[in-house]
Amino acid sequence: MPALSYVHGASAVPLLGETIGANLRRTVERYPDREALVVRHQGYRATYRALWEQVGQAARGLIARGVRKGDRVGIWAPNRYEWVLTQYATARVGAILVNINPAYKTTELEYALTQSGVSLLLLARGFRQADYVAMLREVRGRCPQLTDALVLDDEWDALLAGAARIPEERLAEVEAGLQFDEPINIQYTSGTTGFPKGATLSHHNILNNAFFIAETLRYTDRDRVCIPVPFYHCFGMVLGNLACTTHGACMVIPGEAFDPAAVLETVQAERCTALYGVPTMFISELEHPQFADFDLSSLRTGIMAGSPCPIEIMKRVQSEMGMTEVTICYGMTETSPVSTQSGPDDPLEQRVSTVGRVHPHVEIKIIDPATGAIVPRGTPGELCARGYLVMLGYWANEAATREAIDAARWMHTGDLATMDEEGYVHIVGRIKDMIIRGGENIYPREVEEFLYSHPAVADVQVIGVPSREYGEEVMAWIKLREGARVTPEDLAEFCRGRIATFKIPRYWKFTETFPMTVTGKIQKFRMREIAIAELGLQDAAAIRTA
Repeated sequence: MPALSYVHGASAVPLLGETIGANLRRTVERYPDREALVVRHQGYRATYRALWEQVGQAARGLIARGVRKGDRVGIWAPNRYEWVLTQYATARVGAILVNINPAYKTTELEYALTQSGVSLLLLARGFRQADYVAMLREVRGRCPQLTDALVLDDEWDALLAGAARIPEERLAEVEAGLQFDEPINIQYTSGTTGFPKGATLSHHNILNNAFFIAETLRYTDRDRVCIPVPFYHCFGMVLGNLACTTHGACMVIPGEAFDPAAVLETVQAERCTALYGVPTMFISELEHPQFADFDLSSLRTGIMAGSPCPIEIMKRVQSEMGMTEVTICYGMTETSPVSTQSGPDDPLEQRVSTVGRVHPHVEIKIIDPATGAIVPRGTPGELCARGYLVMLGYWANEAATREAIDAARWMHTGDLATMDEEGYVHIVGRIKDMIIRGGENIYPREVEEFLYSHPAVADVQVIGVPSREYGEEVMAWIKLREGARVTPEDLAEFCRGRIATFKIPRYWKFTETFPMTVTGKIQKFRMREIAIAELGLQDAAAIRTA
């Protein structure tokens, strides 16, 4: 009987049974004089001792403003040092940090504030062309639980000054009353339809996930990690900040938002040993006109995650950026977020073509979406995860929680995957993204990986578009390398005889950009909407199917 697609991450290293504040205190005791946080665009630097003192000040300042355990404290800002201090300060007082997406407009802001019941909002004055203060003024009257707001640019020092009214002993009493299974963070997950849902995470969820990520990356107090991914997302605040502070590494922030030149300059100037990014970020860095001028020799590791990682880009990151120990992480906000990760010692093929193996203390299974039965190794199905990492639930949304987490506490990811005999997991697409053309199942990832091997292709995304004849047809959006010239006919010819005819895209679109979220995740539903309009497929899209 063939082996089934189930595996558990047995580990001799125990889970951490402590709060985020307690863990940070232990790190500070071990490495007080090590640099902890560098924020280049603000000219900010702090050792672990200084970081601890400032986090304590901010925590006492929050208490002075009336924040209590279980209160929701929102933060709406791009990457800056105050964000990091707030992350740890709220954890130390037991408040629940509500991450507000920097790209949110008034409707989304109002929804997040009211749905989570934020009582205090810390916000930047603005970001890019957005005036946060004006937007808050517009919605504040419709957010009855929001009783206090603080503009970081103008009132941060006042928050810290308020700490003088709260003795250290009071903060110690508050911390002594915290439990590691209590909620500490709400992150809103974006969906293709409807309002986002607030994934509610505990100290135990995100602290342990960060710890084992750092263990896999072999972090020590000598590591300096360049974090250009946003803090409001798990990638920034868990894989980035928390992974560093569990091991005494230094968080290095190149800018308030991603800029490839700033990232490359920061890696060089700060001698960073690790670099994070979604695939589009690494592509932008590799394609930067001055890429060859930067000294990236300090790099050894890092993480590529957030969306499917092209094999060819992984190979270039290793060979051209010197990140020989780079890993891929896979997961979702609801799993804190990482459930599988490749290891630095994995064979090259597994490191570039899979999302690695199950994380310590985690269970993974792949099931038939129709029956719920575990499928044999090598068979595509829905990936499910179980263990300490599964969120507490969606905030104030029991129905959505039950839909995502079954009675046995398995989190259903909605991702299609296969597992090989050695336990390596390969993501083949989203259940909703799978293209069914005339009865044939087509996984966009497979077609994308093939097209990445064309020398003119810098980036590619494959989607399904409506078809009267076949139900769906394959479409490829292509971003060409600088100076490259190629036609749709050239690309189709490149495919012929090398991939099955039904997988060859019927439609091609050349583009400089893809619709994406602020974290760099491609929005394939928007690509489909744009394609339907541009190709005149409205009639085919209107056909109802069972």
